Amino acid sequence: MKNLKFLTITTLLFVILSVFTSCEKINTDSPYIDGLSIDNYPIIDGSTSTLPLNRVIACELMGFNYNWKENKKSSSGTTTWGIEPEIKGILKIKFDNLVLSSQTHNSFINVIDNKADIALAARKMSSDEKEYALSKGVSLIEKPIALDAFIFIVSSRNPAEGLTTENIQDIYTGKITNWTDFGIEIFQDYSIIQPFIRNPNSGSQELMDLLIMKDLEYTDLPIYKENLIFTMAGLIDVIGGNPLAIGYTVYYYNKFIIRPDTYFLKTIAIDGVKPNEQTITNRSYPYTTEVYAVIRSDTDTSSMTFKVYEWLQTETGKQIIANSGYIPN
Repeated sequence: MKNLKFLTITTLLFVILSVFTSCEKINTDSPYIDGLSIDNYPIIDGSTSTLPLNRVIACELMGFNYNWKENKKSSSGTTTWGIEPEIKGILKIKFDNLVLSSQTHNSFINVIDNKADIALAARKMSSDEKEYALSKGVSLIEKPIALDAFIFIVSSRNPAEGLTTENIQDIYTGKITNWTDFGIEIFQDYSIIQPFIRNPNSGSQELMDLLIMKDLEYTDLPIYKENLIFTMAGLIDVIGGNPLAIGYTVYYYNKFIIRPDTYFLKTIAIDGVKPNEQTITNRSYPYTTEVYAVIRSDTDTSSMTFKVYEWLQTETGKQIIANSGYIPN
């Protein structure tokens, strides 16, 4: 009996060891950058919206196959899509430790603190992030590598097709509080606008402050706390289920990660132009933005970090960026 038990345990350990060692034998030498492999790949952090890009870059540079896959619903009920590499075991653990998504603010902080080598973000550093970098004696280089757009979304049950920048400002400063002021009736005798915002330092909130509100003051919303959405997915849930609501996000996240038809979302035109691949590429959409690769200015130019950073700016790098669904800059 003891011999049988020993044999069973030994067999199980052999199977587990075989699974992990077989994963490790996969060649991860980069087809694009000499000397690069998973063993010296830089830690790349980023925003929620740039995670698919981050994973595509890593998979392409290390020769992994990958696919778009639907993720399981979150606790809020939101289903998202993401890029998943076709690897497992120790190799997948290594991959996940190198390809991070700490969200925009934290990814900047991690690069400043040398906890990440590169950040991918849909905006530049905020003023407080710059102050933090200065306090650490660090400066960052922010290189635009792709195009995105700051967009406004409403429920598909909202008849609105477009607003002006001034309309948006009037909504968020509290000057206009009813959809009927734009000739839009949501419910008979009740069309109060419910504007939603994101948390400070989130990528989309920084864009809202920088591009739209500037020096304007947000209205003291009567349900301000309920209107402060701490995750992009949380905002999507609220907007899609509320015909009175309006909010904002970035084009790539909405199109590729959320896939708005699933959530009854509608993107509205701003100043007469609707965001799409053409209007973003030719920058006719007024709030076309850029996605940045960010490194410390003291990065060793002979390091793999710098080589990956430079490669992203090559024609091959731009093609890989396009493979993620982003528009190369």
